[in-house]
Amino acid sequence: MSGPSTYVPKSGFARWMDSRLPLARFAHDTMLTFPTPRNLNIWYAFGAILTTMLMIQIVTGIVLAMHYVANADMAFDSVENIMRDINYGWLIRYLHANGASFFFIAVYIHMFRGLYYGSYKAPREVLWILGVILYLLMMATAFFGYVLPWGQMSFWGATVITNFFSALDQITPHWGSAVATWLWGGFAVGDATLNRFFSLHYLLPFVIAGVVGLHVWALHVPGNNNPLGIDVKGPQDTVPFHPYYTVKDAFYVALFILIYLGFVFYAPNFFGNPDNYIPANPVVTPPDIVPEWYLLPYYAMLRSVPQKLIGVLVMAGSLITLVFVPWLDTSKVRSTRFRPMMKQFFWIFVVDCLILGYCGSQSADAMLLSTSIPLVWVARIGTLFYFAFFWLIMPLLGLIETPKPLPASIAQPVLSPAE
Repeated sequence: MSGPSTYVPKSGFARWMDSRLPLARFAHDTMLTFPTPRNLNIWYAFGAILTTMLMIQIVTGIVLAMHYVANADMAFDSVENIMRDINYGWLIRYLHANGASFFFIAVYIHMFRGLYYGSYKAPREVLWILGVILYLLMMATAFFGYVLPWGQMSFWGATVITNFFSALDQITPHWGSAVATWLWGGFAVGDATLNRFFSLHYLLPFVIAGVVGLHVWALHVPGNNNPLGIDVKGPQDTVPFHPYYTVKDAFYVALFILIYLGFVFYAPNFFGNPDNYIPANPVVTPPDIVPEWYLLPYYAMLRSVPQKLIGVLVMAGSLITLVFVPWLDTSKVRSTRFRPMMKQFFWIFVVDCLILGYCGSQSADAMLLSTSIPLVWVARIGTLFYFAFFWLIMPLLGLIETPKPLPASIAQPVLSPAE
């Protein structure tokens, strides 16, 4: 879809540089003249939003790392020092902490958009798989970062999550415990653990940036999908990326940043846990240990299974399942717009994910509202539907569903007069 390059160097230096390191040609062909479907909507702006949030997280993270002390005795106080004594330290920390939540808000919208419009289907399977890898890297980075403030929830969250590896002892004796001990750097979460998590938290964003480059590359080979889910038929179906989508993306990025800054300045602790303002204490366990909100659906799946090993495998399976989505969907139609049955199941799936998130945020013995129904049973039903959606509903619907007729081209519904 990208076609031959249209870049023409306009000076002697530009021609010299272009023959040796064609960065200007690369930028011109990928960010200026790249032919993009003319019908992309607001949901396609979240790629640019995610790129912006990644840059914010890296810049604020580097500044915070200059003042943070990765020592179990001083980590909590170093965070308070950043908040109270470093010029604008409070702003940098709140930008970083809330930036993680808004990063995940944007990535979930981006993922659900990909599912709805079938952006995982051929020839974009590698693009989807790279997206799943990015999601896993984000989860790991967020978990390591959550440990660094070294408050009560940080310490006990690290203890609980790393202890899950010990469940692997039921498969191979002592192997899981050895992995947990290796992660801790000792026989319990402590100073060595904090150092390792800090190092990994600093490193992984740059790995994410590298995989983002591959993700964009994989996008530019087949070109963008579009809400109709049909291939580009000719020049009449596309417009240059600049200025049409640079301006559009810039507007939505600015709107997203305004909402993000609203939380930073007016509700900076909205997404946080108050227990994390208590210094880590290995002898006092919080009443409820919960991860950050963006990991709650997986936490609910984990807790819904009474057997530890099976719970860990279910949680891991829910993530691994995402890799196989391009082959689980047997329909020849990409976009859910033209799949009436799939559309209904898709929105049920979205609600199911929200319900799992709610179940994960409550205590293990909580009841459903004012009833006597344990929430753990709701989480079990939600977990079953999660797996059924991918492994049962997706394959079967592609075989039995009758989709609506597809437009002949992208330009036809865009340029035709309203009926």
